[in-house]
Amino acid sequence: MGCCSVRCGLIAGATIGALLAVLGGVLIPVGNSIIKDNVKKEAVIENGTTAYENWVSTGGIVYRQFWLFDVKNPLEVLQYGAKPVLTEKGPYTYRTRYLPKENITAHSNHTIAFILPAGAIFEPSLSVGPEEDNVTSLNLAVAGAYSLVPKELHGVLNLLIQANKASLFQYRTVKEILWGYQDPILSDIVGVFAPYNGTYDGYYNVFTGKDDISKVSIVDRWKGERQLNFWNDTYCDMINGTDASSFPPFLDKKKQLYFFSSDICRSVSAEFDSSQDLKGIEVYRFMLPALTLAAPSTNPDNLCYCKDTLVTRNCTMAGVLDVSSCRDGAPIYISLPHFLHGSAFLREAVIGLNPSEDQHSTFLDVEPITGFTMRFAKRLQVNMMYGPSNTITVLKQIKDYTIFPVLWLNETAALDDETADMFKAELTSRIQLLEAVQVALLSVGSIVCVLCSIASCVVDRNSLSKLV
Repeated sequence: MGCCSVRCGLIAGATIGALLAVLGGVLIPVGNSIIKDNVKKEAVIENGTTAYENWVSTGGIVYRQFWLFDVKNPLEVLQYGAKPVLTEKGPYTYRTRYLPKENITAHSNHTIAFILPAGAIFEPSLSVGPEEDNVTSLNLAVAGAYSLVPKELHGVLNLLIQANKASLFQYRTVKEILWGYQDPILSDIVGVFAPYNGTYDGYYNVFTGKDDISKVSIVDRWKGERQLNFWNDTYCDMINGTDASSFPPFLDKKKQLYFFSSDICRSVSAEFDSSQDLKGIEVYRFMLPALTLAAPSTNPDNLCYCKDTLVTRNCTMAGVLDVSSCRDGAPIYISLPHFLHGSAFLREAVIGLNPSEDQHSTFLDVEPITGFTMRFAKRLQVNMMYGPSNTITVLKQIKDYTIFPVLWLNETAALDDETADMFKAELTSRIQLLEAVQVALLSVGSIVCVLCSIASCVVDRNSLSKLV
């Protein structure tokens, strides 16, 4: 009777253990389904969701840091055609994207429209000096007019330059170069980012994800159009992906992320690089591949971005993007800082550049379950072109076309401690708790089942021995 009771108890224990293990196994798909349903609900851009609150106004502080290139030998360049010797001066830091989206309008096709106001506030404590610091930089008006004014009128342009005692280089404050100054040649405000404060980027129309969560945040229209009109090519004029502030949830690291950037007038992609820990949250780091600005001979998809075969040496130049078509014809070229991944002759045209993957590459750290971008660094360099001239006096000693680096910027933001704690409490800790319960049930149930089964076999064997 005793052996029977023990054996029955062990069988019952094994059964209970098996049931616990099965329950743990069942909880995996059920728990995953609950998590996915909750994420899908909160990722929709709709009033009342977590995504909407973060979407309307950026939670973390966004900074733009600027490094300007200071020309140390302007006279040698003008008189003897020497290579410009450059030193980096910065960072000069501004707080940006602190204004919430405006004119938010929901549409019946599950898209939502908005405009994004621009603003910049100088942050002295995060800068190497005041905005009134001076640098010797490229004369934006002279370089711009060189390309914009037809060669037949370069004689008139030369008279204007001489009358205003202008040159290829100028001595200006950081504030003037960034945000604008009254130029005597053009009789207008000139600056790399002029005008900026009080301007808007948009209209944007993005999908809310209400009907299809895989489309959430993807740009449907920009300025009312589904295609750009800068490149005269179907492929290059695509508006593809989101605005990079978030992506559809449940990322697959094997797939590229696509986003549109109005700063560079095109869409780009980013590839998975590594997993990172951000304040206790696992994020996927995606980076722009080197092929993004590769020469068409290396990346044929970039052929439609090549607009000038003379300056780009018959489209064999890598590392820069001619954005003059979306900057009113101004000879502006965008690159990665210090011409990272660019052709060697770009760096060799000036002295003082030292490209670094760590300091000059662009990356996005995206939380893979929600698709929210939690840290990013957008690093770009603004360059202008000038070249030789037999008519314009200040350019007579220039030997070749030069893509001149004016400045580079790092726009960056990261999740703050308060938001990180809230995110972990709302999502990460719940997932971890569910996973712990699943593992505990599977482990304990399996162990109990196995031990009770073994013990039952031992009891049966002992009972059989006694009978014999």
